Amino acid sequence: MNVYLESLGCRLNQSELESLALQFVAAGHAVVDDPVQADVCVLNTCAVTAEAERKSRHRVRVLARANSHVRVAVVGCFATLALEGCAALPGVAWVVPNVDKDRTVEIVTCSSHAASLPPFRSQFGRIEDGRGVEALLHTRAFVKVQDGCDNHCTYCIVRRLRGAGRSRPVADVVAEVQALVEAGCQEAVLTGVNLGSYGRDLAMGCDLRTLVEALLSGTDLPRLRFSSLEPWDLDQAFLQLWEDPRLCRQLHLPLQAGYDATLRRMGRPITTDRFARLVEAARATIADLAVTTDVIVGFPGEDESAFRASYEFVAAMEFARLHVFRYSPRPGTAAVRLPDQISHEVSRGRARAMRELGSRQAHSFRQRFVGREMAVLWERRRRDRLWAGLTDNYLRVVTRAADPLRNRLTATRLVALQNGYIVGEVVE
Repeated sequence: MNVYLESLGCRLNQSELESLALQFVAAGHAVVDDPVQADVCVLNTCAVTAEAERKSRHRVRVLARANSHVRVAVVGCFATLALEGCAALPGVAWVVPNVDKDRTVEIVTCSSHAASLPPFRSQFGRIEDGRGVEALLHTRAFVKVQDGCDNHCTYCIVRRLRGAGRSRPVADVVAEVQALVEAGCQEAVLTGVNLGSYGRDLAMGCDLRTLVEALLSGTDLPRLRFSSLEPWDLDQAFLQLWEDPRLCRQLHLPLQAGYDATLRRMGRPITTDRFARLVEAARATIADLAVTTDVIVGFPGEDESAFRASYEFVAAMEFARLHVFRYSPRPGTAAVRLPDQISHEVSRGRARAMRELGSRQAHSFRQRFVGREMAVLWERRRRDRLWAGLTDNYLRVVTRAADPLRNRLTATRLVALQNGYIVGEVVE
């Protein structure tokens, strides 16, 4: 059977999709790059915002149109939120909510062998499909170490969709990452719904720091990166981990609002002062650190003065990258009942202003490194024949090279800014 896999939304979804790819191949099926060639399309969906829900619905229809004979499996958050609505979409044969996601291969194939497969990647060395593990994995592998969330952010539906926080055992994660290294992976990105809460449901004294120390001491991984960490889950002791140069110098710390009254209405247990002090400590500890963040605009009760205060705080923080979202009312969340909802027109204007600020900040951060020499992990060759890759502090770099660069870490001189990328020259 030919299987096409696609993921929407977060890096956790991408990690789950990579695991599914390996499981399908281990069960004797072929993973294809084009839905036209597929017998089954598996779409790992998102529903964190109304726009994500719309995109999930749209992608199902696109996949069904691309291949009139294909059967579609709608998996994940959108399937959990709207099971009956998903089942009514064209081409849909299976709707797999999050609670059954680890059984996707079994459900789709009705295979007893698939039912015996482990839910995570422990079968790397046994895949012999003619394509090799490299064809199924990115140069940067997303490793799911945690799922679910115990926070109470008033705008967020993820807790309802993913359930309570739960963590994978340290030994399982270490074994998976070392298997990735042996398969040729150069960088692992630890992912989870609430990554900083890792270990709270495990043995006493087990936390994210415990896991990271085990990975650094127990694997040969060249690079280790975090996807996203809530700022209240970090302290100075955690920052000391960056004494090991294999930890990537990037921290994605969701802010969501730069105004304390808005943060309180959001249910975020952080203040702007505490956030600023954390970022200051991180930058003082980790040279050339990229601090990236998320910001929501148009949250209920955010009047013009509150938005202006939030905008000015974000400007003062000088982020390396800014992800801006308009507030999206989600069913069953506390925020939908709050007074003073903001109009779409106002929130669109605020989002545009915040994104323009983010673009200026990103340009300023990139500009700091022009003229420097840094290590770049090359990921792919683009359609314009330029190779694209990343530094450890999340600078996107392109270069022209005759030799294959995929999955290679090379010293690279950063020579100029061009179209949002840094142009690099590989140092021989």
